[in-house]
Amino acid sequence: MTKIALLSDIHGNTTALEAVLEDAKRANVEEYWLLGDVLMPGTGRRYLLELLGELPITVKILGNWEDSLWRAMKGLLDPSRASHRYLIRHCQYILEEVSPEEIEAMKSLPMQVHREVSGLRVGITHHLPDKNWGRELIHVGDQKDFDRLVTNPACDIAIYGHIHQQFFRYGSGGELIVNPGSIGQPFFLQANLRKDLRAMYAIMEFDEKGLKNVDLRRVDYGVEKELKLARDLRLPYYQVYVESLVNGIHHTHNHELLYEIAEREGHNAEVDAWLIILISVTVDITTNKGIIDSMEELLV
Repeated sequence: MTKIALLSDIHGNTTALEAVLEDAKRANVEEYWLLGDVLMPGTGRRYLLELLGELPITVKILGNWEDSLWRAMKGLLDPSRASHRYLIRHCQYILEEVSPEEIEAMKSLPMQVHREVSGLRVGITHHLPDKNWGRELIHVGDQKDFDRLVTNPACDIAIYGHIHQQFFRYGSGGELIVNPGSIGQPFFLQANLRKDLRAMYAIMEFDEKGLKNVDLRRVDYGVEKELKLARDLRLPYYQVYVESLVNGIHHTHNHELLYEIAEREGHNAEVDAWLIILISVTVDITTNKGIIDSMEELLV
């Protein structure tokens, strides 16, 4: 008998992760698969990584927020966009406790891994096998996109994260497709369902015959405790985090609101100062020649 916990989209929610790990421990989970989007925009930094470091994690996948964190650190985001400034400011927050080398290690993780369990081939991704961002695999996605999870290459079971919703469906060939939902930022389009924002994860149980059980779990955690931690740590864009945890509404792409908060809270000035430093450290000190000639060349 093997019990595997599927952990996805923690998004830095330290308190939610603590609650989920306690629940998994009580359930006698033996190993953990980490599906990406570990940090940002929540409170978690060094302590959250230490929590994960204590676990027998046997699979780690690259999420799109790991990519965003790395791109922000490298100066590859566009500071003219409010959503990119949001990511850059959170990158600053992360770098207060997490080293660039650790972020590089996150960036080097694979987008797809396969494991053999009880005679079943299991494919694990954050989103699509070759694309860890986008909306192809939301609940109304095309069947052909879901089939990419189980045919590229072929597997019996596909597991993915990214959409922040617990999900259970089949591929065209009858393959099982599972999404454990989000630990840190559960999401629902339907307003009544948004009233329940407990942390989500899943436990898959295998025995000698195959897959015995898939348990999509919901775990209560202290939202107010997490928000107090956010205040104590002076988490950037605190108001956006509150809306996410309390109301299940995410403003990551609300440029007008993000700009308004950044101006009011001084985040724009903080980002501008950091970008100046970032440009200065890309200058070749041996020749005193700029590796980049302008901000435009720094961005993609």
